[in-house]
Amino acid sequence: MKGTKQMMSKKACSKYTSIGGQAVIEGIMMKGPKKSVLSVRLPDGDILTEDVTKVPLKEKYKCLGWPLLRGVAGFIESMATGYKILMRSAELAATEEEEKTEKQKEEKTPKEKKKEENSNGIFALVATLASILGIALSVVIFFYIPSLLFNLLKSYTGEGIAGYRGLIEGMMKFIMFISYIWVVSLMKEIHRVFQYHGAEHKSIFCYEAREELTVENVRKQSRFHPRCGTSFMILMIVVGITISTIVIKCFPGLTTNIVTWVFFKILLIPVFCAFGYELLKLCGKYDNIFTKIISAPGLWVQRLTTKEPEDSMIEVAIAALKEVIPETEENKDVCADS
Repeated sequence: MKGTKQMMSKKACSKYTSIGGQAVIEGIMMKGPKKSVLSVRLPDGDILTEDVTKVPLKEKYKCLGWPLLRGVAGFIESMATGYKILMRSAELAATEEEEKTEKQKEEKTPKEKKKEENSNGIFALVATLASILGIALSVVIFFYIPSLLFNLLKSYTGEGIAGYRGLIEGMMKFIMFISYIWVVSLMKEIHRVFQYHGAEHKSIFCYEAREELTVENVRKQSRFHPRCGTSFMILMIVVGITISTIVIKCFPGLTTNIVTWVFFKILLIPVFCAFGYELLKLCGKYDNIFTKIISAPGLWVQRLTTKEPEDSMIEVAIAALKEVIPETEENKDVCADS
């Protein structure tokens, strides 16, 4: 946070960029206005960068680039590609093991190869089922349990809290989300991913500050960026509290049946995405009292989802960022109001 304040306190103009990224296993995926790349630190110490550019949905369907709709399209797109990029980074990070495996495959008999193909098919099926179960578990944890706990609380306190359902359920969801992030951050592998997340933010801040992309310059930047996926999730919860409260006021009967209410909240996810995305873009583009208030919860949570990176991680971030910077200056300058 301190680094952010120091940067914003400068009266000079800084660069606003649409460049963003995703921390993955031993690497970073950077997405620029025209190009996306994945940079991964290989087991031998080299950095491998490959082009992972795909035509965005908003370019295929122009209407998906409109305000509000672009947030929904971006969320769907990030969910669809995020998993693939994560798996690809895992493959690249284990290149040496893959080479050994390929050699072993060549030495196998046709019968052994056939058996291995069947095993891979079973593994793919299990992975698909695990993904489905993961989604179902998320629905139970973040949608059903808060509603169940609220009904239990209301049975003890009475109908007086009925009007605060949206707020109370939202706070429960927030606590569950933070608890989950904290628990997974204790895992060694996830901690390294969070370090790469910090490297991603620092490198983008360095570029926005118009400083040369060197390890020294990137290291001194803040790891807390207002335009971050973590902030987006927090904004979705905040927006969800507001919209849910309005919906409950207008249609109180929706909460009578817990299953109906949970289903309706799931249907509202695109609405949460739409408004959350627009708020996130505002926070990334402008620096004033309004955007600082909106950004504050997300920046605080980034203390869990971003960690100070090693210099080798910063090198990976720089390698990825340099590949997606537009050749022609397409980004705008914005003066920060300190």
